[in-house]
Amino acid sequence: MSSASTETHSRSWWRENQQKLTPYIFLIPGVIFFLFYVIVPIFESFWLSTYDWDGLGEKEFIGMANYAELFDDEAFYTSLKNNVIWLVLYLLAIPAGLGIAIFLNQKVRGIRAYKSLFFFPFVISQVVVGLIFAWFYAPGFGLFYMIIEKITGSEIAILADERFATYGIIFAGLWPQIAYCMILYLTGLNAVDPEQIEAARLDAAKGFKMLWYIILPQLRPATFLAMVVTVIGALRSFDLVSIMTDGGPYGSTRVLSFYMYEQALSEYGYRMGYGASVAVILFLIMMVFITGFIWKMVGDERKGF
Repeated sequence: MSSASTETHSRSWWRENQQKLTPYIFLIPGVIFFLFYVIVPIFESFWLSTYDWDGLGEKEFIGMANYAELFDDEAFYTSLKNNVIWLVLYLLAIPAGLGIAIFLNQKVRGIRAYKSLFFFPFVISQVVVGLIFAWFYAPGFGLFYMIIEKITGSEIAILADERFATYGIIFAGLWPQIAYCMILYLTGLNAVDPEQIEAARLDAAKGFKMLWYIILPQLRPATFLAMVVTVIGALRSFDLVSIMTDGGPYGSTRVLSFYMYEQALSEYGYRMGYGASVAVILFLIMMVFITGFIWKMVGDERKGF
């Protein structure tokens, strides 16, 4: 077969299969990056957690010794408890975001300005959020500090008090997280079927009944996404803890992601294998929640909800 006929044949084959192959051509680079930068590091973390290694010297295989030490580590249980607190309180962002989205989903004068104000926290870096709230709580000149002092007559340094520091950081994290959930619900509300709304109004449905039976069922995809990103955000809450308290006072605000960093990469640790074991536990906790959400979503889809 001549080169001209071969070239003609390849062109005709490409034209016949172009529509089938084009999606894979766009997907392959993303799949390769996901494989090397997400999947491979996950398995490397499992592998590294079975070694004692300082990041520079020789690795020493120790099997499950890191996990045995981890489950006897009081700091690990403190971090795990704080993550549970983060998870429970962070879920408040979902109903709060929904409420704000419903408020903003109106056609009134100036609503775009209100949307911009509520959207603002989402575009701010978490580092900036941490600094803003650190000043907000600061003894002596912080606005929150002065308000509490006026109301109660007592001085409370939120971030220096073991009883309140974790809750102060969570409150700071809720500010941008509520804005994110609000954006998801605003997008979902734009897709709500207006015919169903009108039909419900003709049946005298309004208020809570309208929300519960007509609007919320149509917002299931937005709720699912908000739930997933909120749970992940609560479990990987590193930056705010690092900026606002650096795990203090006395390690009381540590979370698993911060404890992983502290053990593996900070001057307190350089124990890469031990840090990897914390990362594995955190990954497994995330997988339990995400698998549960996906299982629930697939079940609802099969039932026709």
